[in-house]
Amino acid sequence: MQITTKGIVISSLKYSEADLIVKCFTEECGLKSYLLKNILKSKKGKLRTSFFQPLTLLEITANHKDKGTLEFIQDAKVYFANQTLHTHIVKTSIVLFLSEILKSVIQEEEKNKRLFSFLEKSIIWLDSNDEVANFHLLFLVQLTDFLGFYPDDTEIKLPYFNALEGFFQAESTNIYCIQIPENKGIKQLLGIKFDGINAIRLTKEERKETLEILLLYYELHIQGFKKPKSLQVLNQLFN
Repeated sequence: MQITTKGIVISSLKYSEADLIVKCFTEECGLKSYLLKNILKSKKGKLRTSFFQPLTLLEITANHKDKGTLEFIQDAKVYFANQTLHTHIVKTSIVLFLSEILKSVIQEEEKNKRLFSFLEKSIIWLDSNDEVANFHLLFLVQLTDFLGFYPDDTEIKLPYFNALEGFFQAESTNIYCIQIPENKGIKQLLGIKFDGINAIRLTKEERKETLEILLLYYELHIQGFKKPKSLQVLNQLFN
Protein backbone atom coordinates (compact mmCIF):
# COMPACT_ATOMS: atom_id res chain seq x y z
CA MET A 1 0.00 0.00 0.00
CA GLN A 2 1.36 3.38 -0.98
CA ILE A 3 1.07 6.05 1.70
CA THR A 4 2.24 9.62 2.18
CA THR A 5 2.92 10.69 5.73
CA LYS A 6 5.01 12.97 7.87
CA GLY A 7 7.93 11.22 9.52
CA ILE A 8 10.66 11.92 12.07
CA VAL A 9 14.02 10.27 11.52
CA ILE A 10 14.98 8.34 14.65
CA SER A 11 18.15 6.61 13.46
CA SER A 12 20.06 5.49 10.41
CA LEU A 13 22.50 2.61 10.11
CA LYS A 14 24.88 1.85 7.26
CA TYR A 15 24.06 -1.49 5.65
CA SER A 16 26.52 -3.06 3.20
CA GLU A 17 28.62 -0.60 1.19
CA ALA A 18 25.96 1.75 -0.15
CA ASP A 19 22.69 1.18 1.70
CA LEU A 20 21.08 2.66 4.81
CA ILE A 21 18.50 1.22 7.16
CA VAL A 22 16.49 4.11 8.56
CA LYS A 23 13.99 4.10 11.40
CA CYS A 24 11.27 6.77 11.23
CA PHE A 25 8.40 7.51 13.55
CA THR A 26 5.58 8.37 11.17
CA GLU A 27 2.40 10.29 11.85
CA GLU A 28 0.12 7.81 10.10
CA CYS A 29 1.82 4.45 10.64
CA GLY A 30 3.91 4.69 13.79
CA LEU A 31 7.45 3.29 13.80
CA LYS A 32 8.72 2.09 10.44
CA SER A 33 12.08 0.78 9.21
CA TYR A 34 13.14 1.51 5.64
CA LEU A 35 15.87 0.12 3.41
CA LEU A 36 17.40 2.85 1.25
CA LYS A 37 19.32 1.07 -1.48
CA ASN A 38 22.49 2.59 -2.96
CA ILE A 39 21.82 5.96 -1.30
CA LEU A 40 25.43 6.34 -0.14
CA LYS A 41 26.75 6.20 -3.69
CA SER A 42 23.95 7.61 -5.82
CA LYS A 43 24.09 11.31 -6.69
CA LYS A 44 21.15 11.37 -9.06
CA GLY A 45 18.32 9.84 -7.04
CA LYS A 46 15.48 11.67 -5.31
CA LEU A 47 16.77 10.74 -1.86
CA ARG A 48 19.77 12.36 -0.17
CA THR A 49 21.69 11.10 2.85
CA SER A 50 21.26 14.57 4.39
CA PHE A 51 17.50 13.87 4.63
CA PHE A 52 18.14 11.11 7.13
CA GLN A 53 20.04 12.86 9.89
CA PRO A 54 18.55 12.31 13.38
CA LEU A 55 15.29 14.16 14.11
CA THR A 56 14.90 15.49 10.57
CA LEU A 57 11.25 16.20 9.75
CA LEU A 58 10.23 14.59 6.46
CA GLU A 59 7.24 14.05 4.26
CA ILE A 60 7.57 10.47 3.05
CA THR A 61 5.90 8.60 0.24
CA ALA A 62 6.48 4.91 0.80
CA ASN A 63 5.28 1.45 -0.13
CA HIS A 64 4.19 -0.28 3.09
CA LYS A 65 3.66 -4.02 2.98
CA ASP A 66 3.07 -4.10 6.76
CA LYS A 67 4.56 -7.57 7.14
CA GLY A 68 7.17 -6.69 9.74
CA THR A 69 9.92 -6.46 7.12
CA LEU A 70 11.87 -3.48 5.82
CA GLU A 71 9.78 -1.04 3.82
CA PHE A 72 10.82 1.10 0.84
CA ILE A 73 10.68 4.89 0.47
CA GLN A 74 9.74 6.08 -2.98
CA ASP A 75 10.14 9.79 -2.31
CA ALA A 76 10.94 12.09 0.59
CA LYS A 77 11.29 15.80 1.18
CA VAL A 78 12.16 17.91 4.20
CA TYR A 79 9.07 19.85 5.28
CA PHE A 80 10.82 21.79 8.04
CA ALA A 81 14.31 22.93 7.12
CA ASN A 82 16.07 23.26 10.46
CA GLN A 83 18.66 26.01 10.78
CA THR A 84 20.70 25.05 13.84
CA LEU A 85 20.19 21.42 14.88
CA HIS A 86 23.12 20.04 12.93
CA THR A 87 25.45 23.06 13.05
CA HIS A 88 25.21 24.20 16.70
CA ILE A 89 27.44 21.86 18.73
CA VAL A 90 25.25 21.85 21.85
CA LYS A 91 22.05 21.28 19.88
CA THR A 92 23.70 18.57 17.80
CA SER A 93 24.67 16.75 21.00
CA ILE A 94 21.12 17.10 22.34
CA VAL A 95 19.73 15.75 19.07
CA LEU A 96 21.99 12.68 19.19
CA PHE A 97 21.08 12.08 22.83
CA LEU A 98 17.33 12.39 22.23
CA SER A 99 17.44 10.21 19.11
CA GLU A 100 19.04 7.46 21.21
CA ILE A 101 16.34 7.90 23.84
CA LEU A 102 13.58 7.67 21.23
CA LYS A 103 15.15 4.62 19.60
CA SER A 104 15.06 2.91 22.99
CA VAL A 105 11.53 3.90 24.07
CA ILE A 106 9.52 3.81 20.82
CA GLN A 107 9.21 0.15 19.94
CA GLU A 108 5.65 -0.51 18.84
CA GLU A 109 4.54 -0.16 15.24
CA GLU A 110 1.36 1.72 15.99
CA LYS A 111 0.05 5.17 15.18
CA ASN A 112 0.25 7.76 17.95
CA LYS A 113 -0.59 11.21 16.63
CA ARG A 114 -0.34 12.85 20.06
CA LEU A 115 3.22 11.63 20.48
CA PHE A 116 4.11 12.60 16.92
CA SER A 117 2.77 16.12 17.45
CA PHE A 118 4.75 16.48 20.68
CA LEU A 119 7.98 15.35 19.01
CA GLU A 120 7.43 17.59 16.00
CA LYS A 121 6.76 20.70 18.11
CA SER A 122 9.70 19.91 20.41
CA ILE A 123 12.14 19.59 17.50
CA ILE A 124 10.96 22.87 15.96
CA TRP A 125 11.25 24.60 19.35
CA LEU A 126 14.80 23.34 19.86
CA ASP A 127 15.82 24.55 16.42
CA SER A 128 14.26 27.98 16.95
CA ASN A 129 15.48 28.86 20.45
CA ASP A 130 18.82 29.60 22.06
CA GLU A 131 18.25 28.83 25.76
CA VAL A 132 18.53 25.05 25.54
CA ALA A 133 20.72 23.97 28.49
CA ASN A 134 17.72 22.37 30.22
CA PHE A 135 15.83 21.32 27.10
CA HIS A 136 16.77 17.63 27.27
CA LEU A 137 15.63 17.44 30.90
CA LEU A 138 12.25 18.99 30.21
CA PHE A 139 11.85 16.85 27.10
CA LEU A 140 12.46 13.67 29.12
CA VAL A 141 9.89 14.72 31.71
CA GLN A 142 7.24 15.61 29.14
CA LEU A 143 7.89 12.46 27.12
CA THR A 144 6.89 10.32 30.13
CA ASP A 145 3.35 11.66 29.75
CA PHE A 146 3.08 10.00 26.32
CA LEU A 147 4.76 6.81 27.53
CA GLY A 148 2.39 6.40 30.46
CA PHE A 149 4.49 7.13 33.55
CA TYR A 150 4.45 10.89 34.11
CA PRO A 151 5.31 11.55 37.79
CA ASP A 152 2.43 12.24 40.16
CA ASP A 153 3.12 15.73 41.52
CA THR A 154 0.16 15.83 43.91
CA GLU A 155 2.51 15.79 46.93
CA ILE A 156 5.42 17.58 45.25
CA LYS A 157 6.38 19.45 48.44
CA LEU A 158 7.29 16.20 50.18
CA PRO A 159 11.06 15.56 50.31
CA TYR A 160 11.44 12.16 48.62
CA PHE A 161 10.80 11.20 45.02
CA ASN A 162 9.99 7.51 44.75
CA ALA A 163 11.37 6.70 41.30
CA LEU A 164 9.98 3.17 41.42
CA GLU A 165 6.39 4.31 42.02
CA GLY A 166 6.58 7.75 40.42
CA PHE A 167 5.36 9.96 43.24
CA PHE A 168 6.61 12.10 46.13
CA GLN A 169 6.46 10.96 49.74
CA ALA A 170 7.50 11.94 53.24
CA GLU A 171 9.99 9.15 53.96
CA SER A 172 12.34 6.82 52.12
CA THR A 173 10.78 3.38 51.68
CA ASN A 174 13.09 1.75 49.12
CA ILE A 175 16.49 2.19 47.47
CA TYR A 176 14.90 4.20 44.66
CA CYS A 177 13.68 7.00 46.93
CA ILE A 178 15.69 10.14 46.23
CA GLN A 179 15.68 13.20 48.47
CA ILE A 180 15.00 16.36 46.47
CA PRO A 181 14.84 19.81 48.13
CA GLU A 182 11.77 21.94 47.50
CA ASN A 183 11.75 23.63 44.10
CA LYS A 184 14.93 21.86 43.00
CA GLY A 185 15.81 19.35 40.29
CA ILE A 186 12.92 17.38 38.86
CA LYS A 187 10.47 19.40 40.95
CA GLN A 188 11.24 22.46 38.81
CA LEU A 189 10.46 20.57 35.61
CA LEU A 190 7.00 19.25 36.43
CA GLY A 191 4.15 21.27 34.94
CA ILE A 192 6.51 23.44 32.85
CA LYS A 193 6.15 23.92 29.08
CA PHE A 194 9.07 24.71 26.79
CA ASP A 195 8.15 28.39 26.66
CA GLY A 196 8.65 28.51 30.42
CA ILE A 197 12.10 26.93 30.29
CA ASN A 198 13.82 30.16 31.35
CA ALA A 199 12.19 29.79 34.76
CA ILE A 200 14.23 26.65 35.42
CA ARG A 201 17.30 27.42 37.51
CA LEU A 202 19.79 24.57 37.81
CA THR A 203 23.50 24.59 38.51
CA LYS A 204 25.73 22.34 36.42
CA GLU A 205 25.83 19.78 39.22
CA GLU A 206 22.05 19.92 39.72
CA ARG A 207 21.52 19.47 35.99
CA LYS A 208 23.74 16.39 35.96
CA GLU A 209 22.04 14.91 39.04
CA THR A 210 18.58 15.58 37.61
CA LEU A 211 19.51 13.84 34.36
CA GLU A 212 20.76 10.81 36.31
CA ILE A 213 17.46 10.66 38.23
CA LEU A 214 15.44 10.86 35.02
CA LEU A 215 17.47 8.13 33.32
CA LEU A 216 17.02 5.92 36.38
CA TYR A 217 13.29 6.64 36.20
CA TYR A 218 13.26 5.50 32.56
CA GLU A 219 15.24 2.37 33.41
CA LEU A 220 12.70 1.43 36.07
CA HIS A 221 9.67 1.96 33.84
CA ILE A 222 10.78 0.83 30.37
CA GLN A 223 11.91 -2.73 29.88
CA GLY A 224 15.27 -2.97 28.17
CA PHE A 225 16.00 0.75 28.39
CA LYS A 226 19.70 1.56 28.00
CA LYS A 227 21.52 4.76 28.84
CA PRO A 228 22.48 6.58 25.62
CA LYS A 229 26.09 6.31 24.50
CA SER A 230 26.05 10.07 23.85
CA LEU A 231 25.41 10.79 27.55
CA GLN A 232 29.09 11.33 28.30
CA VAL A 233 29.46 13.90 25.51
CA LEU A 234 26.35 15.73 26.68
CA ASN A 235 27.61 15.91 30.26
CA GLN A 236 30.98 17.20 29.13
CA LEU A 237 29.37 19.99 27.11
CA PHE A 238 27.20 21.19 29.96
CA ASN A 239 30.02 20.96 32.47
